[in-house]
Amino acid sequence: MRFKLENEYITLAQLLKACNIISSGGEAKAYLSSHIIYVNGIEDNRRGRKIRVHDVVTVDENLRIEVE
Repeated sequence: MRFKLENEYITLAQLLKACNIISSGGEAKAYLSSHIIYVNGIEDNRRGRKIRVHDVVTVDENLRIEVE
């Protein structure tokens, strides 16, 4: 999946919501604690993690989001 970034960055929680992985920002904390998330190959579950152009987010090793 590709995600077109409109600003300098988006937080991990906002990205998950924008990609319809979670339905609300409040759901992010629970989702991140129960799923394995990698940002550029490094495990990271911080909802406020800044995602920028060229970052790759992998969710549970089966969903890959490339940020453009």
